[in-house]
Amino acid sequence: MAMSALPDLDSLKLLVDVGELGSLGQAAKAAGIAQPSASKRIALLERRLGLPLIERTPRGSTLTAEGKMVAGWAAQVLAAAQELMRAVQAVRHGEAAHLRVAASMTVAEYLVPRWLGELQNREPDVQVGLDVINSSDVAARVLAEEVELGFVEGPSVPEGLDSRVVGTDRLVVVVAPGHPWTRRRTALRGPELAATPLVVREPGSGTRETLDVAFKSLHRASPRLELGSNSAVKGAALAGAAPAVLSGYAVEADVATGRLVEVPLAGINLVRNLRAVWRRGRALTPPAATLLAIASRP
Repeated sequence: MAMSALPDLDSLKLLVDVGELGSLGQAAKAAGIAQPSASKRIALLERRLGLPLIERTPRGSTLTAEGKMVAGWAAQVLAAAQELMRAVQAVRHGEAAHLRVAASMTVAEYLVPRWLGELQNREPDVQVGLDVINSSDVAARVLAEEVELGFVEGPSVPEGLDSRVVGTDRLVVVVAPGHPWTRRRTALRGPELAATPLVVREPGSGTRETLDVAFKSLHRASPRLELGSNSAVKGAALAGAAPAVLSGYAVEADVATGRLVEVPLAGINLVRNLRAVWRRGRALTPPAATLLAIASRP
């Protein structure tokens, strides 16, 4: 098809609006044009495509089966056109070399530094800003387009976000040396763990959400302490406040040196996926796409 025969974006938007708003009159109103003008645009679009797109009845106009298919494809074209203009604007304002990222605390502390180091080696001109917050706040900032790419550790992905698994993590139960659980001869099972007051991360963190999902069907004691960072939870466990549940990344060195003791578990799944998230339907800029590829690599 020659470029001159391609449908214009305004006509495609009009067709999409007919499907979304329910009538040609409402679509014309949304476009700020008279209904006869809208009707002529749709007729021209039908001639160009060689398909009946709208069924005109005494009750109004609705999309035909072909019209619904074309409207679905048109929505993708319109989204790509909007992304094109956003990218052009970013380049015009010198934003193409800036990347804003947010990551949950565990991912930010133990994985993101290596990823960002490789990104800098590949693209040394890219300036990266990193926000370290809990998983729910990461999702909120991505949805608000305050950051382009986020990394979270919870078991679910909020509506409106696309995601890709970039790794896995396992929550572990740790206690201070001398705690009675260090002398157990059998693995700790889910009901006993749930019934124990624990030192845990705050609501909204991926660690806490994973634990809440695992305990969903169990009788659960109130937490002994709710703390806002891995370091604080680990410190409370080291002080003997109570058993703690943390990422395996966060306590690996402490368990290896004997400062903390990992308690074996049975019958409870505390493995979680680590995910990259970005706003649904948004094409990532080249620096963000490169970072995602680095993080996704086995």
